[in-house]
Amino acid sequence: MRENINQRIRKILKVGSIGLVGFFGAACTDDFDTMNKSKTALVVLTPAEYPKLFSQALSQGSYHPSYQTATNLFADLYAQYFATTTANFQSDRYFLNMSWINSHWNPIYTQVVPQLKTLFDTYDPQSAEYALASIWWAFSFHRVTDYYGPIPYFDAGIPAQSVKYDAQNLIYDDFFKRLDAAVAILKSKTAEKPFGTSDIIYSGDVNKWILFANTLRLRLALRISKVDPARAKTEAEAAVAAGVMTTVAHDAMMVRTAVSSADANGLSRIAAWGEFRMSATMESILKGYNDPRMAQFFQPAFGTKTYEGLRNGLDPAQLIQPLNTNDNNSNIGARWIRNTGTGSGWENLLAVKADIMHAAEAYFLRAEGALNGWNMGTGTAESFYNEGIRASMATWGYSGADVETYINGTTPPIAPGDSQNSPAVSNIPVKWGASEAVQREQIGTQKWLAVYPDGCEAWAEFRRTLYPKLYHVVNSVNTDVPNTAFIRRFPFIDSEKQNNGAAVTEAVKLLSGPDKASTPLWWDKN
Repeated sequence: MRENINQRIRKILKVGSIGLVGFFGAACTDDFDTMNKSKTALVVLTPAEYPKLFSQALSQGSYHPSYQTATNLFADLYAQYFATTTANFQSDRYFLNMSWINSHWNPIYTQVVPQLKTLFDTYDPQSAEYALASIWWAFSFHRVTDYYGPIPYFDAGIPAQSVKYDAQNLIYDDFFKRLDAAVAILKSKTAEKPFGTSDIIYSGDVNKWILFANTLRLRLALRISKVDPARAKTEAEAAVAAGVMTTVAHDAMMVRTAVSSADANGLSRIAAWGEFRMSATMESILKGYNDPRMAQFFQPAFGTKTYEGLRNGLDPAQLIQPLNTNDNNSNIGARWIRNTGTGSGWENLLAVKADIMHAAEAYFLRAEGALNGWNMGTGTAESFYNEGIRASMATWGYSGADVETYINGTTPPIAPGDSQNSPAVSNIPVKWGASEAVQREQIGTQKWLAVYPDGCEAWAEFRRTLYPKLYHVVNSVNTDVPNTAFIRRFPFIDSEKQNNGAAVTEAVKLLSGPDKASTPLWWDKN
């Protein structure tokens, strides 16, 4: 059913200006082919179809139909979860293919916005349905603004020839207000099941959505902690007081199916194409820590039967070296894809649930907040850190003595033994350190592991904290970002410069520098 809606929305939403999205979004309907007899008349939705719009917004907001170009070829690489193994993709060498970057922008403005605005126009602002739509609006847009900085936000979906861009600080302010208001509404609606099974994350469980919203609020509070520490403290303490995720039962996991590419798990779908493998950063950290999650995150390389990774940013000549080939490096774990025993033969597990947010992240955010001197509830920075590790291990099926041994581990990351003879990426152990500097790196490193495979969030947090320590790419083809630096943002997309040029010109003035990948975002103070 979601696929039918998705196909028909695509037929309708062939517009260049995002300002037209709100107008055309109302035309989505499961009965489009039979009902839309007129070429210009809009179709009236029935109440039975509104939950499907929410389902569509959830799916598109997580980028699974466009996962490769929206996430994998950029954020996943910049977070160094993976490295590319094909010379055809230069994004690992910091080349910005602007047509690919559209895949991060378009799903939000042509799919998520029209669906959610229709729901906002349909439901009472005090309803649980309205609250859930508002939470997902904040989730979807926080990923967009953290890619670009200023974006069309307050006027998104409004019919207009030009749509203004908004400053990131104002967008974040609205995120906090939306999440606070949504939770206030949901607290009196806990017996309801908004959107039912069309809610493909929590099946209408209001209590879990409250925890999700508060955890997102906590995430965003830490994001602005260097640029606006007072507001960050206020928002973080309010989020924790209202209740955040604490157990694996609270993890936000999105139902996926194998019915179509739009419904499938995006990471599973692309993993068989032989275009990426585990990064050397992952290998250095996971092996050094004897991390049991390595067996869930990745699979032994077909050629070596061991876990192996390669450096990011290798050039075509380096990629054909034996140590850098697909068969000699680790694909993602058997949760997503399984090797059939022939090296290049893979079985995609398209219906595996997609990771949206894990409870473990909340503990690491609270650990950092505690180091900042904030009231993060009962506990200390160390106890939150340890609980975060336990929660992440539980997400991946580990508990008991082995986890406690890991928490007390004193071995640091190791040299990965890659083609570049790279040293160990860091020298910190898992066991809670004695200095604040070490503790902050430990929190950042374990949070990076805990949010895997969400490269969007991992890349954002790396830019904010510079943790975990990452290798510099071996080669960069980007004149603005040499291989001694890291990409800080995406430039504004070409279609916006062509169709919304005046607004883009004004948006550049909201940046801290030119419209380049080297210009830090508002909250990025490193």
